[in-house]
Amino acid sequence: MWKIPSRAALPDINHWRHTRAVLAPLVLALASAAVLVLLPVRLAHAQLPTLGDGSELTTSGERRLGDRIIRELYRDPDYIDDAVLSEYVQGLWLPLMDAARKRGELSPELDERFAWEILLGRDRTVNAFALPGGYLGVHLGLIGVVTSRDELASVLAHELSHVTQRHISRLIAQQSKQTPLLLGAMILGALAASKNPGAAQAMVVGGQALAMQNQLNFSRDMEREADRIGYGLMEPAGFAPQGFVSMFDKLQQANRINDNGSWPYLRSHPLTTQRMADMQSRLPPGKAQQPGPASTQEHAMASARARVLSNPGVDTLRQWIAEPGSTGFTSQSGSRKAAILYASALGSSQLRDAKAARATWALLEAQVRGDMPAQRLAQLLKAEIEFAAGDADAALAALPAGANDHRPELLLRTRALLKAGRSGEVIGALQTWSANHPRDATVWQLLATVWQANGQPLRAVRAEAEAHATRYDYAAAVDRFKAGQDLARRSGASADHFEASIIDTRLKAVESLLREQTAER
Repeated sequence: MWKIPSRAALPDINHWRHTRAVLAPLVLALASAAVLVLLPVRLAHAQLPTLGDGSELTTSGERRLGDRIIRELYRDPDYIDDAVLSEYVQGLWLPLMDAARKRGELSPELDERFAWEILLGRDRTVNAFALPGGYLGVHLGLIGVVTSRDELASVLAHELSHVTQRHISRLIAQQSKQTPLLLGAMILGALAASKNPGAAQAMVVGGQALAMQNQLNFSRDMEREADRIGYGLMEPAGFAPQGFVSMFDKLQQANRINDNGSWPYLRSHPLTTQRMADMQSRLPPGKAQQPGPASTQEHAMASARARVLSNPGVDTLRQWIAEPGSTGFTSQSGSRKAAILYASALGSSQLRDAKAARATWALLEAQVRGDMPAQRLAQLLKAEIEFAAGDADAALAALPAGANDHRPELLLRTRALLKAGRSGEVIGALQTWSANHPRDATVWQLLATVWQANGQPLRAVRAEAEAHATRYDYAAAVDRFKAGQDLARRSGASADHFEASIIDTRLKAVESLLREQTAER
């Protein structure tokens, strides 16, 4: 079994926002992050000896490595579980996975054993990165800069292809002196670096980290393979393949503007112009000269939401809030108007100006009328504005009645009902959701709060334990399950014996997982 260094030997995970600068030489090189990233990684082209048998890391081994890394990312303050954006990204990701299955790119073994989970980070940089085990990180900065769903899908398709083609495993298989779980430790150490570039570089270039930085690198063949396979997924998944070309063009322009040349190793992957030319050559004759896919109002609003939630600062928020009143607003396209109004209304709500948020939302509602996907996002924003203003009843009124089969509506309704003292109305919907989505930590935590508010402390403790378990924090989960056992014993005959039995069974299962997790350290 691969050995993971103990967490005591690893720096704490403090800043997701530094993955572009610090993870560049590690995660992006190891785990496909730099494939469609604004600042790809330049590493030395050292020739590596292969493992004795030349075998790849097993799928279970790669999943364990990914779980080890992702467990720390869950604790990162920049990790964000925004239901609206998560659902939007999932709406692009799932058709790509389905296309990969149908085309034979995603094997049944990988499909079953890997996590296939997307995590969002508040980082404003343009970046997405795959990690071992089928995990994918997406910065809000990426969502905020793409102008169409097809461009964002092209990034996801490329990253998905790195995973399905086992590029991470193939890189790890080249190592003979350093284990893959040491790489996990290095990734976590890189995540802990401060905003000081000097400090970050010092951490990266020390000892074995320097050796690994100089050895690990996605090959140009791997990049081309991920481009080619990712491109092939676009049309079957319902996306315009031109999104690849327009995304490369956008990244190339941003790279010229933002790269000051002080990080020369940020050039390991094929130049964007070369990859763009390859993608253009794959387009049918005549389509290469056509403009990129147009933005929809729904995408424009999701992109605006990402920009606001990436913590741009008060001054920037105020600029966005004032933009609907600018002289050039009326000449903008419909999707651009929707984005401006959405950012202005959400920004006002974030600055606790409910009056301004409501006024701008009314303009947004008029703008998107008749566009059902955009109208839904507008209604969710209305509920969010009212909830932030402290009016739970108005928030509930903005949500469609009984729409609990969509996660954003379910989470908003639960929080509003908790504030209104009526959380018992949503217990059934939360139980159904957690049964169908057992790895949804946010729903488990909300369910715990709802159970507590409704005088069911034993069920609340169990839900808290399940929330910890879904984030691979098995020690905390065991602690809560044991607390549940103690509570059941103290309750005596009045205890919920069915729930107590579930707690006993789950405790044994999670203790087993904790032993495995501890052994890997």
